[in-house]
Amino acid sequence: MIGESSAPAVTDAVQGDPDRRRPVPGPLLLDIAGLQCRRGSGARAYRVDLPRLRLGAGEVLALTGPSGSGKSTLLEVLGLAAPPAPGARFLWCLQQDAIDLAALWQHKAEGRLAGLRARHIGFVMQTDGLLPFLRVRENLTINRRLLRMPRQDDHLARILECLEIGPLLQAYPAALSVGQRQRVSIGRALAHRPALLLADEPTSALDPRLAERVLSLLLDLARHAGTAVVLATHEHERVRSLGLRRLVAGIGPHAQGEGASACFLEPSA
Repeated sequence: MIGESSAPAVTDAVQGDPDRRRPVPGPLLLDIAGLQCRRGSGARAYRVDLPRLRLGAGEVLALTGPSGSGKSTLLEVLGLAAPPAPGARFLWCLQQDAIDLAALWQHKAEGRLAGLRARHIGFVMQTDGLLPFLRVRENLTINRRLLRMPRQDDHLARILECLEIGPLLQAYPAALSVGQRQRVSIGRALAHRPALLLADEPTSALDPRLAERVLSLLLDLARHAGTAVVLATHEHERVRSLGLRRLVAGIGPHAQGEGASACFLEPSA
């Protein structure tokens, strides 16, 4: 494997004045009320509820809760990969437009939803998800190429510098360490300047020191790009140490006594 470079400097996303840890939210991006997603039926039924969420550009939100509490399911709905149940308010506010995502699902506007996913969403998975037959450069820029964006710009140059992956561009994923692959995955998710980045336990495969470093880089890059981040994690202490806004999953039975449900709520101060 290509050797790990020296540790990138930890940014003010995790050090210094606590008031700097949580980015000041920009213009409203997500406006959600009464969002539900249902899976299965009968005793195997599972429902995930998000009663309310307003998320601004550049803001970071952590979804916390034990394994199986529906964090990944909620990310799928926010990422337009799974439909919400009818009746939700689910709006994206992009520039001057308010896009009714619930209505797009209701009218089966799959092409429109696919276009929004491709242009405005980035995703960092638990395992890097890199395509093994492509070099790092092609993995990193695949979304940019599909969107016909320039091969190089200042934003991409900043990603290469901050993540220290410039020297890896000609390598294949198999030649990289776990930490290097995850940094490339973060770069790929941010390279096309998405409005929303979704990260599903992005540091679960890393040792604690490397996890802290990679997560701080992700949050710092997103903050500078004005990208909103929703981060699913079970690492409550790390979320607290970063001073992140959070939604906590409360788990219980359905009101009808069938299956189970999780409701994500913002805890009181």
